[in-house]
Amino acid sequence: MENQPKTKRKATVGEALIPVLFLISVLAYSLIKLDADPHIPLILGALAAALVGVFKLGFTWKDLEEGALDTIRMAMQAILILMVVGTLIGTWILSGTVPSMIYWGLEIISPAVFLPATCIICAIVSLATGSSWTTAGTVGIAIIGIGQGLGMPLPIVAGAIISGAYFGDKMSPLSDTTNLAPAMAGTTLFEHVRHMIYTTGPSLLIALVLYTIIGMKYSGQELDLTQIELIRTTLEGSFKTLSPVLLIPPVVVILMVVFKVPAIPGLIGGALLGAIFAGVFQGSDLASIIDASHYGYVSETGVQAFDDLLTRGGLDSMMWTVSLILCALTLGGILEKTGMLEALAGALLKVAKGRFGLVFATIVSCIGVNLATGEQYLAIVLPGRMYKNEYRKLGLHPKNLSRALEDSATLTSSLIPWNTCGAYMFATLGVSPIAYAPFAFLNLINPLMSLFYGATGITMEKLPPEEMKIVEQEIKEGLI
Repeated sequence: MENQPKTKRKATVGEALIPVLFLISVLAYSLIKLDADPHIPLILGALAAALVGVFKLGFTWKDLEEGALDTIRMAMQAILILMVVGTLIGTWILSGTVPSMIYWGLEIISPAVFLPATCIICAIVSLATGSSWTTAGTVGIAIIGIGQGLGMPLPIVAGAIISGAYFGDKMSPLSDTTNLAPAMAGTTLFEHVRHMIYTTGPSLLIALVLYTIIGMKYSGQELDLTQIELIRTTLEGSFKTLSPVLLIPPVVVILMVVFKVPAIPGLIGGALLGAIFAGVFQGSDLASIIDASHYGYVSETGVQAFDDLLTRGGLDSMMWTVSLILCALTLGGILEKTGMLEALAGALLKVAKGRFGLVFATIVSCIGVNLATGEQYLAIVLPGRMYKNEYRKLGLHPKNLSRALEDSATLTSSLIPWNTCGAYMFATLGVSPIAYAPFAFLNLINPLMSLFYGATGITMEKLPPEEMKIVEQEIKEGLI
């Protein structure tokens, strides 16, 4: 491979479709027929893309390796966060923090209001922190336990958590994606946030209505108080202390994020606080704390529902997810380096004409990059760069582009099992994205809302006249 000619060219649409169609076929067969994990299909997809890049496009293996490594570097922070969260969950269970959240939650929350309350609570926490990951890793894991105790199907519970968490992640000025999208589109942060209210606000209201309707179905059923009492009794017997004082670690982590402490040291601080609380409140020795941090907490009470609920966490529990992310990012880096993603996006623009066509192309491209590369940052950066001038040519304000980027790239990332976000949510909540996706109503509705505005022109703001004159001059001079 190193002896290939140095003359390189970008991929055509036909060449770009070869690894993409191959990947889709292999993934579908492996996941549906073989019930296999997606890791090896992603590696095979990366191999197919590499073969096209080397033998058809003139790239060397070194070029492709650099492309893969560059993409992996973009996600290294996310991978490190994932590993720290594994240790955090282990120490928080050992310390009694998560059990206390479940214990008191079962006391005060009823099935009738549980789903909409879950969505609202997660939205508030995520707005305050700017992080869907922090939200899922703190209140999310406790809500899953409460839902299980109430007899709610876990995919529905996870869907409500995801909807709330991604509302805040999308709308908070503290969020990395909320800052990245306007930077790529060429608008300001607060213009971007205000413009997203038109799509995200109605989407959240519709989601809350749907969660309320589903919750009403369960409110009419008699609660299995025996199951709830069994879980509460087992919690009392398994932990020396169950107290609201043990809620201090998640509160501290949320406050650190609000006050802009970097994510990794903030989460490490939360894990250390959990370790200290495990020693102080549960009498755990150092060996038990290290064991829970590395391998996770293992519950062996003999009560199946309880053991399933609390056997989780630890650094090792995240390695499946980390390997999945690395496989997906390797594929994504090769597809970007060889211009295959750019070729596919360009083909979309040829058939997607006008305002609606441009919004449609943006949303499809963002979802496509999320699927192909497994990385939401790339799904914002690549379409943002590719469509920036196309919006200007149509006289559309760049905040329309930044909104479409977030409506699709940010919100669909958690619905894809091999995406960094979907893999993280699976590892944290213990529910597969394939299972919770039909119930993540905000994430499903928001892209459709964006398409509706693109079709009708509602809220699709134009460029100011002085900016439009500049664009017309640039078009005349062939600059864009």
